[in-house]
Amino acid sequence: MKVLSKAYNFLIFAFLYAPIAVMIFFSFNSTKSFRRFGGFSLRWYTELFHDQVILKSLYISLAVAALSAIIATLIGTLASVGIHSMRGAKKRAYLAVNNIPVTNPDIVTAISMMVLFVFFVTRMNGMEMGFGTLLISHITFNIPYVVLSVLPKLRGLNDNIFEAAQDLGCPPAKSFLKVVVPQISQGIVTGFIMAFTLSLDDFVISYFNSGSTAQTLPVTIYSMTKRPYSPKINALSTLLFVAVMVLLLIVNLRRSGEGKKEAKH
Repeated sequence: MKVLSKAYNFLIFAFLYAPIAVMIFFSFNSTKSFRRFGGFSLRWYTELFHDQVILKSLYISLAVAALSAIIATLIGTLASVGIHSMRGAKKRAYLAVNNIPVTNPDIVTAISMMVLFVFFVTRMNGMEMGFGTLLISHITFNIPYVVLSVLPKLRGLNDNIFEAAQDLGCPPAKSFLKVVVPQISQGIVTGFIMAFTLSLDDFVISYFNSGSTAQTLPVTIYSMTKRPYSPKINALSTLLFVAVMVLLLIVNLRRSGEGKKEAKH
């Protein structure tokens, strides 16, 4: 049974990752062929970094991911503190509202936000779909993930520590920054990394809310597939895959470290 179980797991992972492995392999192909390997080359990576459209999309993706992750982390952390201080049905209601965007299909969130932005665009002169609407939409869908990362840390925090700091003469705001934040910093950092990763990897919400002036990297990749095939897509997708994998490894390593520390205590 163990042999069959291992074989089954191997086939599942092979089915999932074989196409990615083929894509990475042919990103180093010296020719445009997707059937024959003409030799190892960095040609497509070189052309990729000379493509101004892709570089602009990369800049927009990184800017939106960084800004949305920072703002969502700030709002999500404060929201977590507020939800943690609630009790009873009110707390359960807020948690349910927070979990809706997580379980809601991306297409529903994307279209609903697009309708909202179009409503304001048609009524406000000078406003248009672009970087601003893209940033707001990414902040919106990132906040619930930050809340889910920070809340467990708050649950494991001794509330008496915050009260003790105030009894010793520390103002509430300073007590929060000096006492509470260091205790929940691991959850905050994990929430930030997760928000950054999700924003960098998002396509559906970006596609519907970016307009024509602020396309992210996944949207640009999709538009490239409508034109004659270019191996630059392989190189670009490889770099994007590696970046997301590194961020996910960091998140998982942090969670593993947190689990070991909690087990020791």
